[in-house]
Amino acid sequence: MEYHEAAETLFGLRRFRPKPGTESTADFLDHLGNPHEDLDVVQIAGSNGKGSTARMLESTLREAGLSVGLYTSPHLEDVRERIRVDGRKIPRSAVTAFVERSREYVTERAADGESPTFFEAMTALALWQFGREDADVAVLEVGIGGRYDATSVVDPVASAVTSVTLEHTGIIGDTVEEIARDKAHVVPERKPLVTGLSGSPLEAAREVAGAVVTVRPDEDADVRVAYEGRANHTEAAVSVTGDDWELEARIPLLGEHQAENAGIAATLARQIADVSQADLERGLRNAHWPGRFEVMETEPLVVLDGAHNPGACERLAETLSSFSYENLRLVVGAMHDKDHHEMAAALPTPETVVACEPDLERSEEAAVLAAVFERAGAPDVRTEPAVQDALACTLEAAGPDDCVLVTGSLFAVAEARARWTRTPVPKSVRDRADARAVLEGADVTEETRDRTDGAAVHRVVRTSLQRRQARRIERELLAAGGECALSALEGDDRVDAVLMGTLAQFETAVARLESGSNGLDDVARELCELLEIEPPSPERSYPWTDRPAVMGILNVTPDSFHDGGRYDGVCDAVARAESMLEAGVDVIDVGGESTRPGAEPVPVEAEIDRVVPVVERLADRDALVSVDTRKAAVAEAALEAGADIINDVSGLEDPEMRFVVAEHDAPLVLMHSIDAPVVPGREVDYDDVVADVLDQLAERVLLAEKAGIDREDVIVDPGIGFGKSARESFELLDRIGEFRALGCPILVGHSHKSMFDRVGAAAGERLAPTVAASALAADRGVDIVRVHDVPENVAAVRTALATRRPSLLSE
Repeated sequence: MEYHEAAETLFGLRRFRPKPGTESTADFLDHLGNPHEDLDVVQIAGSNGKGSTARMLESTLREAGLSVGLYTSPHLEDVRERIRVDGRKIPRSAVTAFVERSREYVTERAADGESPTFFEAMTALALWQFGREDADVAVLEVGIGGRYDATSVVDPVASAVTSVTLEHTGIIGDTVEEIARDKAHVVPERKPLVTGLSGSPLEAAREVAGAVVTVRPDEDADVRVAYEGRANHTEAAVSVTGDDWELEARIPLLGEHQAENAGIAATLARQIADVSQADLERGLRNAHWPGRFEVMETEPLVVLDGAHNPGACERLAETLSSFSYENLRLVVGAMHDKDHHEMAAALPTPETVVACEPDLERSEEAAVLAAVFERAGAPDVRTEPAVQDALACTLEAAGPDDCVLVTGSLFAVAEARARWTRTPVPKSVRDRADARAVLEGADVTEETRDRTDGAAVHRVVRTSLQRRQARRIERELLAAGGECALSALEGDDRVDAVLMGTLAQFETAVARLESGSNGLDDVARELCELLEIEPPSPERSYPWTDRPAVMGILNVTPDSFHDGGRYDGVCDAVARAESMLEAGVDVIDVGGESTRPGAEPVPVEAEIDRVVPVVERLADRDALVSVDTRKAAVAEAALEAGADIINDVSGLEDPEMRFVVAEHDAPLVLMHSIDAPVVPGREVDYDDVVADVLDQLAERVLLAEKAGIDREDVIVDPGIGFGKSARESFELLDRIGEFRALGCPILVGHSHKSMFDRVGAAAGERLAPTVAASALAADRGVDIVRVHDVPENVAAVRTALATRRPSLLSE
């Protein structure tokens, strides 16, 4: 079975209407061997805020060293987002294995008229995967209510109810008190229910739960929270105070209600695990949650928020009021079963409204939403069929002091967010075997693979689009003489597309797309840049702007894996740097902490003492100075001392790092790493190591951008050897050109890595394969190679350059 077939099987269950009760889910899990019985599970229910709370709790528990599963809904782009273990989406192979194991059972139940629903199957899949991954804790966002929700098949060790509004009244109750009673059934057996409720809903919840811990801004709450306002345009300061504990933290989620959510998450974390103050502070600050008052740009202010009911719109309006802007320009797309009039009344009156329709059947007609906002008093209302077109025309009309708000549903937000996250990936296709691999990876049917593999030998791009966008591109590329193969996966919100053709065919298709609707002008622009039909001009000039650059490694540590202790004195380090300069190095990367397997962390002050004196001595040399550090405090000290670049091998593990780099207007190297330092023996299950690393780096790059770092100043490093096997590391090197999709310079750090054991080079004997890999990387379009041995690798890069772009070499 292929992944698209497995996913279609799950999506096919959407035709069965949700039904109250846990019996169907319990039977499903019994068929799977009851994987949930050995899990410590946390349930989080509520009308609003449960997803944010679940994410904050998951992040905090992971910071405390636990392996954590997270189950949330809905998803933004990929159904696999709903199920994560330690931050990683469930692999496609796991989804396929689950469906293969359960298909006969589901078929038999359907024959009896008792088929599990989509949500029940996803819940079973989540618990099954968490059991397979041996997660320490599983955090489940409750779907509807609490008493009869599919997630309530578990016996939780801790639970929460965040808030209550009138929702799903035909299922769980007609009053807020009835709804509170229903949700309170998630109460754990031996611990009090944690809740943000007050007044009559709180009393109703007490009738069911008995003991509760209240988390509110009120003085009489058991845990008191305060929203201290925005710390910057993407973070807020909050304080949480219990009877014998207190916490001051920043969170990447804006709005007074998020202080309650943070307090609930912190209270739950303390019930579950031995979490330190630092765990709580760092975990909450790293709990990024896309589409929840997410600030994408500042001039104009662009906000994406998936508010989908009146209560959520009220909170959105409160948060928005903390920003100053001239005109509010609203892009709205909602589902047909929502209270549109009350949602419009809860939002501030916009200057302009563009109503649109997310690409799914449940979407309300744009004309209906337009009528609602006209009645609500908006002076200028229009419609666009597609979210991306609505966003594009709104951005075009907006001034730098305006606010552009996209809201109404997470589905509208997901389509709008693609403007910043879509990554069309150039593919290296040398023969039919390569072509078939690309097509198979995009879930193209075997029949289509047989028909189109021969066409995929010129320029090949794989991208992810809304289905109506994909169909239009298919028509235009076919008309131009090219080929387009679409995923067979019908049920998800987006579809993979493999575009194939000569450069001339792409130019013809792009020219027709630029005047199209459905957000196709954005797609056309991305294809132009990717295929260099209209190559972008960088705003700054760096050594790697026009040619591959060499970054020389200068470890001022006693324990680095290759040269630890050789240059840990300032004079020795400077002498080493001088020899690199003579050999033609472009960047000197100073590192004060080893990330080798088993390395001990270095205290901040000790790392600063190692790094800063060397940086000060090198600051006036010809080469740029980079500092290899995971700590924002070290980065700040180094930049103050004259460093030019920060090389963060943790990929923004320290939440302050992106703001420090942005404040100093410095380039930032973002590496993909599962662990830094490397954890010996840690295995990671990748469906496709390149695609998975690309996916995770895309969100890291977006975080850096939102902090104020220009994308061209973010350098991406796929992290060879960090959570990757030798085979996967070589695959990353072979397909390194695909990382061009991120629109960032690419760095490869392969020097003397254990991956070369695979070609018979033991430790101490890896210079030759390192040099060979540098030449391969330069040939494949890498911008920077990071190496220990500068003379040999400079020669390798120049040799590769002589074959690819000889005009850049001096005579």
